[in-house]
Amino acid sequence: MNSTLHAAILAGFALIAAPAMGQTKWDMPTPYSDGTFQTVNVRAFVEDVKKTTGGKLDITVHSNASLVKMPEMKRAIQSGQAPIGEILISVLANEDAMFGFESVPGLATSYEAARKLHNLAKPYIAARLEKQGMMYLYSVAWPPQGVYTKKEIKALADLKGTKFRSYNPATARFIQLVGAVPTTIQVPEIAQAFRTGVLDAMITSGATGVDQQAWDYLSHYYDTQAFLPQNLVFVNKRAFDALPEDVRKGVLEAAARAEDRGWKMSQDLNEGYKKTLAEKGIKVNPASDAMKAELKAIGATMAKEWAAKAGADGEKLLADFAK
Repeated sequence: MNSTLHAAILAGFALIAAPAMGQTKWDMPTPYSDGTFQTVNVRAFVEDVKKTTGGKLDITVHSNASLVKMPEMKRAIQSGQAPIGEILISVLANEDAMFGFESVPGLATSYEAARKLHNLAKPYIAARLEKQGMMYLYSVAWPPQGVYTKKEIKALADLKGTKFRSYNPATARFIQLVGAVPTTIQVPEIAQAFRTGVLDAMITSGATGVDQQAWDYLSHYYDTQAFLPQNLVFVNKRAFDALPEDVRKGVLEAAARAEDRGWKMSQDLNEGYKKTLAEKGIKVNPASDAMKAELKAIGATMAKEWAAKAGADGEKLLADFAK
């Protein structure tokens, strides 16, 4: 190879490599489809990061559990299999009850109350993640949880013996107290589970009902407003610390904006989701007096159980929330 040709090839490689110099590429697995507001918000966060960091950090979103399924999400981020991801915080409650702070029925049933609880719980959640090599970026609440059924019910007790979808330890316990059978099904499999008789009922938000087109296989929705579960976007601490200081700053700024934007999206869209369900044929009903009484009793039991498991931190969180 003559020196002129060799120089030309090296120059070509330099041109190809130049745009990538100083750029970091991350893959970001998420559990939900592109139609959910949580994923819409994640994609807005990713675009904000790219813009804020001047393209130095480029994140590719892999939605709908296409890269990592929810049960494996924490391990994937902690091990560095993926540097950043999204998870429903409360699925981690089996390892530490504090992660289930937002899933106690009746504790925080409005956006205002849920945001207050979130702000109080954030330091506890962040500290636990940090001890395990991860870092809190932002968290966004789902709309209040309601009950979906295949037939009309007057009380939650009418669901005794049915196969009821659970998605975290708190919903499994809730279903047990109702007298139904907890059946763990991830969001992408909900429709198929109902169509094949694996599920008879579920408790989830209007957002998930619309995203999963619940009107194709369910007939009733009861707006119990039991609690507002929260999604967490978190990052591998080593991967984050490896970023340049200005990029780290940009990520944190984008995360703060994503948290505020996501909470507003959730609240703004909540009534619209219920309207869509009704327009598509779902009978949308408020919780009956019997349901409210059942929820109050179940919530009292679960709050006591949660506080016992969460220990001193849980007791302090509840005491501060009650102020």
